[in-house]
Amino acid sequence: MTHAQEMLQTHPNRSATEPATLSQCIEACFECAQTCIACADDCLAEQTVQELVRCIRLNYDCADICETTGKICTRQTEVDWTVLRGQLEACTDVCRICAEECERHGQQHEHCRICGEVCRHCEHACSDLLRSQPASEAI
Repeated sequence: MTHAQEMLQTHPNRSATEPATLSQCIEACFECAQTCIACADDCLAEQTVQELVRCIRLNYDCADICETTGKICTRQTEVDWTVLRGQLEACTDVCRICAEECERHGQQHEHCRICGEVCRHCEHACSDLLRSQPASEAI
């Protein structure tokens, strides 16, 4: 059991969301944010940095959105699923777009290959959490 999952299980008002699904999403978001920042930094050090400008920009956007999503998902008091749903959808989209861009460079740059994989993992974790939304909170 991860620390995130342990903390979620101790919350006095545990949500109807499965703690494992929620904690996996939180952890994937923070891991993706860190990986995207590292990938952008690696891209900046490449000789072909001009070819990687879009990748760098998407890495930074993805990192910011993933970090925010991880924070919002961690807050379990009075969860507003309308807000959370919008954030998870944005995170899913940016992870997909960033992964696609990183995958374009993955043959030449190992850091882009790794980042693409991490972005895909986060995309799927956010999608899983969206699908586990409590029925009482459905649109």
